[in-house]
Amino acid sequence: MQNPRLSAVYAKSLADLAIEKKSLDAVYNDMQFIKSVCTASSEFVQLLKSPIIFADKKQAILTDITKGKISDLTAAFNTLLIKKGREGYLPQIADAFIEQYNIINGINSVKVTTATPLSEKNKQSILAKLKTEVGFDKVELETSVDPELIGGFVLEFNNNLVDASVARDLRDIKKQFQQNLYVQNIK
Repeated sequence: MQNPRLSAVYAKSLADLAIEKKSLDAVYNDMQFIKSVCTASSEFVQLLKSPIIFADKKQAILTDITKGKISDLTAAFNTLLIKKGREGYLPQIADAFIEQYNIINGINSVKVTTATPLSEKNKQSILAKLKTEVGFDKVELETSVDPELIGGFVLEFNNNLVDASVARDLRDIKKQFQQNLYVQNIK
């Protein structure tokens, strides 16, 4: 049930309304909260997507989870989503809103995946390199750990992927051995 266009339209509308109401930062914090709830509970996401659970029940559950933790504007937006039958897209809309917020504020989202957790010194080094080499002023750095990389890192930003991992190097070497260009030249 992926629909990035629908999510982007709802997120843009919410961002425009939040700017008009001068509550963009509050709605951004609300969407961060909703994203964290959706990430922490796959059952909650399944509940939102479920066609067998009635809208009023979904509204009651969503209100109970978010009561006192989100602004009135976001609460009204959630109610609108449920009335329109679009509540299943709430996790995607939250992600799309965060992207809209980053675009509006000139924040570049960067994801770094390493084999072991990054030290604070390494994070600062990466941030400094991004600012000088790529020209990013504001950077939101997200880190994750994937032991299968063996070493090195994978950097993702603005639809770019920089794979400087040992695992990729090993795959490249394996591919070279499978092609074995040198054996053909011996004959």
